[in-house]
Amino acid sequence: MTKKEAEKRIQKLKKVIKYHRYLYHVLDKQEISDSALDSLKKELFDLEQEFSDLVTSDSPTQRIGGKPLSKFKKVNHLYPMFSFNDAFSEDDMTDWLERISKLLTEKERRELDFYCELKIDGLAIELVYKKGMLTIGSTRGDGKIGEDITQNLKTIEAIPLDGSDAIVRGEVFISKKVFERFKKEYTNPRNLAAGSVRQLDSRITASRKLDSFIYDIIDDTETHEKKHKKLKSLGFKTNPHNKYCNNLQDVFNFYKHVSKIRNNLPYEIDGIVIIVNSSKLFNKLGVVGKAPRGAIAYKFPAMQATTIIEDIVVQVGRTGVLTPVAHLKPVWVGGATISRATLHNEDEIKRLKVKIGDTVVVERAGDVIPDIVKVLLDLRSGEEREFKMPKHCPVCGGNVIKSEGVISRCSNKKCFAQRKEFFNHFVSKQAFNIEGLGPKIIDQLIERGLISDPADLFNLKLEELISLNRFATKSANNFIKAVSDKKEILLPHFIYALSIRNVGEETALDLVKHFGSLEKIRKASLSDLEDIQDIGPVVAKSIYDWFEEKKNLNYLDKLRKAGIRICRGRVVPPKKGAETAPLQGKTFVLTGGLESMTRDEVKQKIRDLGGDISVSVSKEVDYVIAGSDPGSKYDKALRLGVKILTEKQFLKLIM
Repeated sequence: MTKKEAEKRIQKLKKVIKYHRYLYHVLDKQEISDSALDSLKKELFDLEQEFSDLVTSDSPTQRIGGKPLSKFKKVNHLYPMFSFNDAFSEDDMTDWLERISKLLTEKERRELDFYCELKIDGLAIELVYKKGMLTIGSTRGDGKIGEDITQNLKTIEAIPLDGSDAIVRGEVFISKKVFERFKKEYTNPRNLAAGSVRQLDSRITASRKLDSFIYDIIDDTETHEKKHKKLKSLGFKTNPHNKYCNNLQDVFNFYKHVSKIRNNLPYEIDGIVIIVNSSKLFNKLGVVGKAPRGAIAYKFPAMQATTIIEDIVVQVGRTGVLTPVAHLKPVWVGGATISRATLHNEDEIKRLKVKIGDTVVVERAGDVIPDIVKVLLDLRSGEEREFKMPKHCPVCGGNVIKSEGVISRCSNKKCFAQRKEFFNHFVSKQAFNIEGLGPKIIDQLIERGLISDPADLFNLKLEELISLNRFATKSANNFIKAVSDKKEILLPHFIYALSIRNVGEETALDLVKHFGSLEKIRKASLSDLEDIQDIGPVVAKSIYDWFEEKKNLNYLDKLRKAGIRICRGRVVPPKKGAETAPLQGKTFVLTGGLESMTRDEVKQKIRDLGGDISVSVSKEVDYVIAGSDPGSKYDKALRLGVKILTEKQFLKLIM
């Protein structure tokens, strides 16, 4: 990027960031998530680091927040209330340590240790005690001038009304449980906490059941760790999870520990704060801009971030559906580097007003495929390009038709892309699970005319395979054996492998539970299919239409002649013998990432023990298993009162 381009981008970023910070700090409103705003700030910070002469005093990186609201009396802070710079990786943390170490002597570097706190998603406050009484309670405001919210803070049980003369600082927050009552009115707990302490009627504040942790006292106590002990002895509520760390590796270990317990905490956090433990060294390191050098916020991987759409490419799926996929400038979201995000269909593109070249908010939550959730229109340069869905298939040139209202589909049944995805689906782990048969081999087999449908895989000859690239006699024999070994298959896997439109793993299992055999499924009427719980009219019609087509029945017959055998085996929970099936009658939903087992292994384990799997949360669900970074299913479970199990609790349940 040239300096001129950087200057133009910096000006736009500053304008957008200031706008969102004004909404957040002054008006208690929010149009994009904290993590998305953090991503914009990080981009601005990086550009200013690269082009340091473009840094100006009005940059959002050089200030904390907007002016205080006018509805409360203003309060001057005797000592400035600072914010923290952010780190998002171990490399960022290492860079921070290297930066501050350069400002210390060799002896001081050897003595360097840290105190780590949970970064509560709440509102920063200051409490001033004089003559043994709480005299002023205020917000941070712009760091120098806050707002007097003393009467509202007095309604919080965790805050003492009397105590030793002191100035202390902390966080006001609201629990996840209380937040559930207000989800329709507020987008997150932080906004609810901020809105609650800014009520003119303190009775409303009292009804919100706010809580608070105190984390600092303005005095000459020699270490930050001792400050916490002193605060606790003075009667202030401090966070029991905060921890002393001797070195950076201890900090990393603490970060990983907090990441694991995060979802089980009764309040929201978005990372940890690392503070140089020695007050003397902390003060020596001083302040840069509006942030102390001796502290940094190590944030959890953002579920949202901002990036740029570099292109939009259409993919053709196994059922002919054309899906526009945004190719993104790589960005770190939710613990992974994201370079693509689905745009779903043409209507979604129109709704979002997406153009190629746009700066967008991309979201990744738990196991959810990345989505583009917002276009930042104010960052447009005028060079963005419109995208239109093609009228002809980008792979085979066939006509594109609209189906089911919004779905664009290639009408050519012999489309190479569809055939390729059809084969990939057939050999996948959830279907026939044929290992070693990757996309490149499938492409060659199709291009050479050796296979026209998956049944042909079971009739391939040695000499045919040897003619392919990277195949010798031994590898060809191994391939034939691997395919032959998969001729026996359980019925749910077989149904899934057929690529019936709208039929996934759970629907395949529902069909087997209800009908028990392929023949009964094949002969089922449309009304029979619609009677099955969790199968709606659209899915029922897809299944019915598939078995009505003669070519599909011929395909089933061809698979049978190729030697495919649907084997017997327990594929549904037993109706009797609950003593041997500890999860008999229990329904589970999975959300988030798991460590000890894959999701497929967990599902199979539940079924083996008599339980059932649901893809959605409802009052009929018994348990939600929540791994790392759970998505909306976790929130819905909280709202409905469905019992939530951690991975550790689930493992204990099945042992």
